[in-house]
Amino acid sequence: MNQRLVIASAAASLMSLALVASPVAAAEKEKCFGIAKAGQNDCASLSGSHSCAGQSKADMDKGEWKYVAKGTCKDMKGLSIDEAKAAVKKS
Repeated sequence: MNQRLVIASAAASLMSLALVASPVAAAEKEKCFGIAKAGQNDCASLSGSHSCAGQSKADMDKGEWKYVAKGTCKDMKGLSIDEAKAAVKKS
């Protein structure tokens, strides 16, 4: 076997393992709103001001979220999606 084939096989194995593990990891997490620091959000804002991770402009914006371990959001003083939607409407 040549070295290039071995490296390609190893890389393909690692990528397929990551794809299989992702749904399980996502099932053990929840979106927690209002805890992300500026530039550290995980995806789109509730207000629609941006649609990508890392684009939040302010710390602890109630419309920005991060994935956290399921059941830990309240401990971090975060909001559920329903609470965040209500808070964004009031603003």
